[in-house]
Amino acid sequence: MNYHQYYPIDVVNGPGTRCTLFVAGCVHQCPGCYNKSTWRLNSGLPFTPQMEDRIIADLNDSRVPRQGLSLSGGDPLHPANVAAVLQLVKRVRAECPNKDIWLWTGYRLDELDSEQRQIVDRINVLIDGKFVQALKDPALIWRGSSNQVVHKLR
Repeated sequence: MNYHQYYPIDVVNGPGTRCTLFVAGCVHQCPGCYNKSTWRLNSGLPFTPQMEDRIIADLNDSRVPRQGLSLSGGDPLHPANVAAVLQLVKRVRAECPNKDIWLWTGYRLDELDSEQRQIVDRINVLIDGKFVQALKDPALIWRGSSNQVVHKLR
C-alpha cells in the first residue's frame, strides 16, 4: 500500500484530535473529487512498518491526546489496500483500545466483500458511498454529498 499524507495531529477529518492517513488508490474516481492526486495506486509513498509504528506511537502519545484514527484517501477499502489497512486496524484495536477508528470509502456498505468486511467489523464509523457532484452539500458534516451515509457501527 502507498499513502499520500499522514497528519499526526488533525482536527478536520473526524471528531476531536486525531491521526489521519490518506492512502493511495481509488477505483471510483468521482467527478468533483477533492483528492484526485490519490487515485493512482502507485502514487505517494510506500506504507512501511516504520510508518505503522509511528501511527501507533502517535495514538498513544499522552502529550497530545488523540481520540482516534481516520482513514481516507484514495480509498482505504481499495482491494490493493485491504491487507495493509486490516493489519493497521487490528493493531490499533490491540494496542490503542480506547481509540476510535473512522474510515471513508466510495464503496457502499452493502457492496463490501468479505475481506473489506473484516476491516469494517473492527472500526467505529464508516462513511460510505461515492461523492456525487450533483448532491454536494457543504453543510453536511463528515461527508461531501447527501447520498453518502455515516454508519455508526460501535
